[in-house]
Amino acid sequence: MFRVAVIGARGYTGAELLPLLHRHPEFELIAVGSGSAAGQPVNTHVEGLEGSDLVFEDIRPRKLQALNADACVLALPNGHASRFVDALDAGSPETVVVDLSADYRFDPAWSYGQPDRFGTQLMGAKRIANPGCYATGAQLALAPLVEELSGCPVVFGVSGYSGAGKTPSRKNDPEVLADNILPYSLVGHIHEREVSHHLGRDIRFLPHVAPFFRGISLTISAELLETQTETELLARYQAFYSGRPLIGVQAAIPEVRQVRGTHHLIVGGFVVSEHSPCRVSMVAVLDNLLKGAATQAVQNLNLAFGLDAMTGLDVRHGRQI
Repeated sequence: MFRVAVIGARGYTGAELLPLLHRHPEFELIAVGSGSAAGQPVNTHVEGLEGSDLVFEDIRPRKLQALNADACVLALPNGHASRFVDALDAGSPETVVVDLSADYRFDPAWSYGQPDRFGTQLMGAKRIANPGCYATGAQLALAPLVEELSGCPVVFGVSGYSGAGKTPSRKNDPEVLADNILPYSLVGHIHEREVSHHLGRDIRFLPHVAPFFRGISLTISAELLETQTETELLARYQAFYSGRPLIGVQAAIPEVRQVRGTHHLIVGGFVVSEHSPCRVSMVAVLDNLLKGAATQAVQNLNLAFGLDAMTGLDVRHGRQI
């Protein structure tokens, strides 16, 4: 069994990740860090931890070595990971670190943890930057066409308000969101930069928050170098993601309800413009808390320890909510 500690587990992603690690056949969840809930039983805050006697601990960077963990997952806000990473670099460089924040997604010394694109590079990796949720959907939707793109694709994203986290703001205020949709960060969003960097092609990203709790829908518009029919696009995507059990491809437009509470991403709804046949559009949907975060963290840990990427993930029905 590989010993895993999670630091900063009181957020929405932590609540999804902890049960996956608790049930995992090859991982032992040995410590869960949260200063605000220190001393409280974890299973009183997080469902799916039946039989666990873990309590939240106020784990500071200097305590990490004493845990003797094989892996540490950092589920901290952006800008807070470096103190823990520096401590592990100095005292436990062999400990696998999976960082869920954006702090190391542009760092060439870290492996970028998108297993459906870079699985072989993640085998045995020690420092893994988990991708952003929007960035996961946009990259996987565009990856099969990256060599065919002409110009700059536009990605219109709509997320449930869990993507805004628990810290109160207009983006997660039910009163503000009621019968409403909020555009934000319409230029230079960090996920715009992340997708552009890891695809090697500039994109434009327009994020929005909607009144539902979880899930992401991305509508992508792109220009191609050569014309392709809708049938050809469907076949291209099916071939590209053959053997990727968490990526579904369909002809119909996918909807958030299809992936809510599951580990899957679905891309489909391929449309070609009749008047300008190099213009195509498609839709991708995923659960931001699972495939956009916790699911990929488990896949990345699996690959880092030489396991099959799907170990511990039930893809038959997911966790329907």
